[in-house]
Amino acid sequence: MGERGSSLLAKLVLILSFAVVALGSNTVTNLKAFYLVQQWLGSYCNQADTKCCYPPSGKPSPDFTIDGLWPYSGDGNFAYNCGDDNYDVGRIKFLQDELRKSWPSFTCPQIGRKFWVHEWNKHGTCTKSILGEIPYLEAALNLKKQANIYQALAKAGITPGNKFYSLKDIKRALARSIGFHPWVRCNHNAQGHSQIWQVSFCADKTGTHLIECPFIPAGRNDCASHIQLPPYY
Repeated sequence: MGERGSSLLAKLVLILSFAVVALGSNTVTNLKAFYLVQQWLGSYCNQADTKCCYPPSGKPSPDFTIDGLWPYSGDGNFAYNCGDDNYDVGRIKFLQDELRKSWPSFTCPQIGRKFWVHEWNKHGTCTKSILGEIPYLEAALNLKKQANIYQALAKAGITPGNKFYSLKDIKRALARSIGFHPWVRCNHNAQGHSQIWQVSFCADKTGTHLIECPFIPAGRNDCASHIQLPPYY
């Protein structure tokens, strides 16, 4: 190969190298933890201009349900959109009943199994060398059992309704019952009242056991000092 050919080959290799880096830029290379994010669908559905629909299986029993399992990296970012994986929704049929109960979607129109595939494509693909498709979904389900938010709040007398509760009391109740400090986020209902929306706990790099979160973001959807746990939708 002549000098010109060698130069062109070198340039091609360099271009391909940059392309690979770009394609994998959101992949977690220094995983610190998984964040199990659970939400109270009553707080999601009662926002202004928000419409919710029950899944085909009907209205689930009141509970905090999974919103996602997010990988968190050492550079301080939550990786996402690491590439579609051509996921076969038929593979998760055996998990469907448990997913409908613990990881439902109330969007309109209903998207069914596409919702779980969306979560895999958005977050799971960023750590698929650690948790494959099925293990990723199973990890979220198992972690939810370890972090029973609804039960923890009920033990402390914090129940759905129009009453306001101290944010400190909510965090204290969760930490005492579950054993780790939560990351609590709030939104507002149609009347503008601050209400508990999402609660996150962290898991180790295998997605197996709960741990203290290495980082709890501040200043994002800050809650008021007293907030509501509204009725379930």
